[in-house]
Amino acid sequence: MRYETRAQIAKTSTVASLSPRCGATSLSSGVNADSLVSPSSAVGPQLPSVALLTGGDDKPYALGLASALVAQGMFLDFIGSDTVDAPELHRSPLIAFLNLRGDQRENVSFTRKALRVLAYYGRLVCYAATAKPKIFHILWNNKFEVLDRTLLMLYYKFLGKKIVLTAHNVNMRKRDASDSFLNRFSLRIQYRLCDHVFVHTERMKRELSTDFGVPESKMSVIPFGINNTSPTTGITSRDAKQRLGVSARDKTTLFFGQIAPYKGLEYLIDAFSDVAKRDESYRLIIAGKVKKGHADYWDEIQQKIAAGEIRNQIIERIEHIPDEEVELYFKAGDVLIVPYTHIFQSGVPFLAYSFGLPVIATDVGSLRQDIVEGRTGSICQPQDSSDLARVIGQYFDSELFHNLESRRAEIKAYANEQYSWSKVGAITIAVYSELLRT
Repeated sequence: MRYETRAQIAKTSTVASLSPRCGATSLSSGVNADSLVSPSSAVGPQLPSVALLTGGDDKPYALGLASALVAQGMFLDFIGSDTVDAPELHRSPLIAFLNLRGDQRENVSFTRKALRVLAYYGRLVCYAATAKPKIFHILWNNKFEVLDRTLLMLYYKFLGKKIVLTAHNVNMRKRDASDSFLNRFSLRIQYRLCDHVFVHTERMKRELSTDFGVPESKMSVIPFGINNTSPTTGITSRDAKQRLGVSARDKTTLFFGQIAPYKGLEYLIDAFSDVAKRDESYRLIIAGKVKKGHADYWDEIQQKIAAGEIRNQIIERIEHIPDEEVELYFKAGDVLIVPYTHIFQSGVPFLAYSFGLPVIATDVGSLRQDIVEGRTGSICQPQDSSDLARVIGQYFDSELFHNLESRRAEIKAYANEQYSWSKVGAITIAVYSELLRT
């Protein structure tokens, strides 16, 4: 586990003082409490500093936001894990990467997982007690959401921190049909204790106000920054297809990401069966792991595939796709299919755009606003396999598909302008500045 302080990064500079240390008890192998010093204090008070609490996940968003803030001269304590670690976090003297979460591999015993989580919360509590940043920006909650939304929030407020939250989902449990009183109650507490909440769409803003009583003055809508962290090489679309067992002439559709009921994969299977029966050159790649707790849903999907006549036209990669392999799927695909039944916002279309891949998406959440018909993709009706099949057929007859290799560059340029991290950074820093004045 790596744990760096800004003092280590800038050890050749003169340091007047360090923040108070948090006890002397060892918290885990290789990390002790004497190391939990707020790194921001080692550089000086010229610029404001922020603690970016990533929850140890969502590497593309966390790195994108960090890069935008650092570009504006912001000091960051980046609270992360092995999962979100990246070389760029160790190159800038403005970033202190604090690997408080460490290893999150799932193939360990329950006891090991429990000890890791307890150690993490211990480090986090100790860090907060000595941290110099006045603003704590939460990108994702941690393992125990109810604890994070209530006791941990109260602890941060007790320490005098200004709390900013990025709500990627207003109420994820409602989306997943697993809502409860406790979930809504703890969410209400977190939203009320926040000093400011970022959302990605106007619809999310309205729901925050309607369902949780968050005043408009405490909310800002920010773009969902383009996913530009996946490694890229010079591999061509033809080569990518070949590596996945697809012919260069095949019409290749892609479903990418975690598999869960709200993703509407069953409607895509039905739609694909319709078009594939009429044209044997169609291929569907399903790439991603089954979301925890939804193994039964995937079993139903597999039964649907097995019962059809197009089993040999579907390629399955049901596992976590490593960062270094993401490019392969988005270059092999001729179009990404997003058949969601319910969602506010999704990062997968933006990942597709970063590779210049068009998107066919259902008309849910803000997906209609994220797609320019005929230029970056198409929209179809949700939970309607017939309409999805129609739109898939239209796409493969379109000029966009027939000129895909030249159009990829246009899609990338459009996305980099429309969803640039510089826009996200500017809005975010304006909110920080306002909070620091109050």
